[in-house]
Amino acid sequence: MKWMETRRWYRWFGEVEAGRVSPTYERLGRAVAGDAVLVERLDALPKWKRQPNLLFGVTRYLGGPVEDPDASRAWVLAHWDRVVAEMSRRSTQTNEAGRCAPLLPLLAALPQPLALLEVGTSAGLCLYPDRYAYDFGGHRLGTGPVTLTCAVAGPVPLPSELPTVVWRAGLDLNPLDPGSAEDLRWLEALVWPEQEHRRRRLRAAAAVAASEPPLVVRGDLRTDLPDLAARAPADATLVIMHTAVLAYLEPAEREAFARTVTKLPGHWISNEGGAVFPWQSEAAGLPPETAARFVLALDDRAVALSEPHGASLTWLETNGV
Repeated sequence: MKWMETRRWYRWFGEVEAGRVSPTYERLGRAVAGDAVLVERLDALPKWKRQPNLLFGVTRYLGGPVEDPDASRAWVLAHWDRVVAEMSRRSTQTNEAGRCAPLLPLLAALPQPLALLEVGTSAGLCLYPDRYAYDFGGHRLGTGPVTLTCAVAGPVPLPSELPTVVWRAGLDLNPLDPGSAEDLRWLEALVWPEQEHRRRRLRAAAAVAASEPPLVVRGDLRTDLPDLAARAPADATLVIMHTAVLAYLEPAEREAFARTVTKLPGHWISNEGGAVFPWQSEAAGLPPETAARFVLALDDRAVALSEPHGASLTWLETNGV
């Protein structure tokens, strides 16, 4: 049964997540899904150390090939001990600044100024929505070294001004330093092979974060969030936000997190896979096929669907945010 679980995970990654986005990872996901030897070895690892993004990112980080599935398989098996050691000490900390684009309409609509607190912050690149430029299908705002392009559909409340951020804080089990060449190399390894635009964007966003480092606390979002939230300035609107983070918790832990965050002051913005907070999708009447997209929610209410790396935003509401 576990073999089937891992096999399906890699097939899902290849066909749904990487499909039509990364032909390299689509081929690789399908190949691993059909490889009994690799699946058996992966099954010896804890659940979240079997993740496709982690295996493929580590392979690239260590200099292994991913373009050809046969060459990649041979390399991984020949270097299995090194691969496992690296997978065991790392986690997928994809820090995609592009995810700020779906968040921006909500952030700009809240009472200003803002105190941003991101859980699962990685290198903190999503804590700078006010430092990036945006292009929402021709609706442009902001200036800076990073331009985030996001296609929009539906009545998206596009802002005319960027939010004002006066406090930035992050919480992460293993914070990364945007000014560290080694940490940046790991983040680059997590960008999918064909997406050179994301790699360029990552470098530019890391330079922004390194020039104005946020407050980052090493801690667990399950236990340490209230203490960090209490440090936010009282004269700013606290916004607790996260994107592509809560999937790494068990369902009961996600529910506990939701109970905790809804008791804190300010607002809660989540941008997670559709299965992470199923009650949000159910309340919005979202069909099962939207599970491959992210659900953007404000204060536990779904308002939009977004592409996982922030490339598109489809608004669900007709009466504002």
